[in-house]
Formats: sequence, structure tokens, C-alpha cells
Amino acid sequence: MFDYETLRVIWWALLGTLLIGFAVMDGFDFGVAALLRVLGRTDDERLVLLETIEPTWEGNQVWFILGGGAAFAAWPALYAVSFSGMYLAIFLVLLAFIVRPVGFNFRSKIHDARWRNLWDAVLTVSGIVVMLISGVAFGNLFLGVPFRFDGNLRMTWHGGFFDLLHPFALVAGLVSLTMLLAHGTCWVAYKADQTIADRAVRVGRWATLAYVVFYVLAGIWLAYGVAGYAIVGPVVTNGVSNPLYKEVAHGSSWFASYMQYPWFWLAPVLGVLGAIGVQLSIGKKGLACFIWSSAMVAGTILSAGFALFPFLLPSSIDPRSSLTVWDASSSKGTLGVMLGATAVFLPIIIIYTSWVFRVLRGRVTLEHVRQSGHMY
Repeated sequence: MFDYETLRVIWWALLGTLLIGFAVMDGFDFGVAALLRVLGRTDDERLVLLETIEPTWEGNQVWFILGGGAAFAAWPALYAVSFSGMYLAIFLVLLAFIVRPVGFNFRSKIHDARWRNLWDAVLTVSGIVVMLISGVAFGNLFLGVPFRFDGNLRMTWHGGFFDLLHPFALVAGLVSLTMLLAHGTCWVAYKADQTIADRAVRVGRWATLAYVVFYVLAGIWLAYGVAGYAIVGPVVTNGVSNPLYKEVAHGSSWFASYMQYPWFWLAPVLGVLGAIGVQLSIGKKGLACFIWSSAMVAGTILSAGFALFPFLLPSSIDPRSSLTVWDASSSKGTLGVMLGATAVFLPIIIIYTSWVFRVLRGRVTLEHVRQSGHMY
């Protein structure tokens, strides 16, 4: 039905869609967890916050699994290089994912302040770690990461964990952190008891303002302080997946793709409009605020993906080894079969997720928590 070039573009778009789905659906969970001790002044209030996300957080992680599965099956070279080279960073993210369910399940098992404070801290730190490191990882994509392929496509990595903590990457991490904190406050303003919701409104406005500052700073830095990559010479879009079959120049602008495809500018516009929408609607129209914050998240991720296109993982030490949409995918047959499976199962996931959120609509009140005996 589709040629190889079209399938590659479709799977690039699907990978972006899954990343957005993960950031929107699981991002507010992390935001709420990170603000647990800020928005919740008493144990009852913190239980309210946890109950706004406890019934859905596990289902939301389906998007994370789908994203990892898509990278493994559709972009095996991307999966191999990133998971091998960024092993420690990815391990920290996975560790945060591992301790979260323990915190959710164990926190209320013992009625002891020290016990609950411990798991509150675990949930808070796990939320911050995932949000911050995810943004730092995105920032490093623009800087390029230190890997290369030899003639037999064996990959070697020439950096360490602390090499990833470049100032620009840290700014990107702050973009992710403040964006998802604001997203979490919109969820709290929509779902939590009014006392806690009012507190979330104040925090959300500051978080959104900080997001805009860091987002604009990252954009200016990317335009004037970070050299981009460009494929030079003829671009083979239907060829075999071998990154060494191309030539790459380092030193162009990351915004070259925006000049080539002007409609790409809709992405950063969507991100900024989403932030403005959050400022105007938070505390007034709960669901509208959450929709605006979701648009902010989607616009931010899309703006980064559009700037990188067609690169997936640039190499800082051997630009020719950089992975692109045109040379890092699985075979045409694999992409076609997986597209058929995705066309069947992705709508099912969206439908049952929508149904769950509809069933669980309504606020979680302090009265409800007190009547339930402080247990889930």
C-alpha cells in the first residue's frame, strides 16, 4: 500500500505521536507526584492528590511501553544506540518507574508519619527524575551524542553520564520539568478538592510562566548557540538502512527544516498558545485548562521533532554515523506489518482510555478520603 519512504515517514510520525501520548497521559501523573508535598499540606490532602491519579496511572504507562516497543521494532538502530550509550540515564528513569508503584501501593499500608513521609519523598523524587532526565535527553539530541559506527556497523560510545549534563541540555530538562508541573496542576485544579485546586492554580500559573521563559530561552539558544546537522548530497529515502551511505555536514541551523516546511511553525505556536490558555483558564474551567496544557505539551514535543527532522540521533564525533529517518528503520515488510497491527490496536487503546476517564470523572474530595478510612 505504501512505499518504503512513506512508511518511514509514517513511523516517524507514529513515534512522535506515542511520545506525545506518553507525555500527556503519564506526564500529569509525574507532575502531581512531584508536587505532592507542595499542594498537599496535610496527610488527607496528599491522599486526595494520590487518589486523583491512582486509578489511572498504571494504564497511562501503556504509552511508555508502546513508545519503547515502537522504537525497538521500527527503529532498531535508534533503540540499540540510545539504550547502550545512555544506559545509566535510562536506568535512572526505569528505576523511577519501578519505585513509583511501590510508593502508590505501600504508602497507606502503615499509619505512621515517618513511613508515609518516606514514600511521599520517593514519589516526589521519581516524578522529578523522569521529567528532568527526559528533557535532558531531548536536549542532547540537538547537541549530538558521542557514538560512531565502524565499517561493519558496530557501534562504539565515547562518553559518560555526566557528559550529558551540558548547560543547553539542562535548560531543555527545565523546559520538560516546568511544562509537566504545569500540566499536573491543571489536572489537580480539575480533579481535586476545591481547597487543593485553589492552591494548584497559584502554583500552575508560576510553573507555566517558568515554562515559557525556559522554552523561549531554549529556542533562542538553539537558533544562535547550537550548530545543527544537515544531509549533504543526494538523499536516498528508499534505500537500505545503513547510516554510512550518506554524508552529513555539521554547522547548519536546526531551524532549516522550518524554512523548508513553513507549516512546522504551527508546533511552537501551539505550545505557546497552550501556555496562554492555561494562564487564562486554570481555576475557571478545569477541563479546558487540562486540554490547553495538553496542547502545550504536544506543541513542545512537535517543535523539537520538527527541528530535528530528518535526524533521529545525531552523532557529535562522526556526523556520518548520525541516525536519520531514511537510514535507521526496520525493513519495509516489518514496517508494513506493524502498521497494520497499530491501525487495529491503537484505536482500541484510545477508546478504552477515554471510557475509563469518563467513568472516573468528578472531583476527589476531602470528605470522600476521610470517609474511606485513609486507604485506597
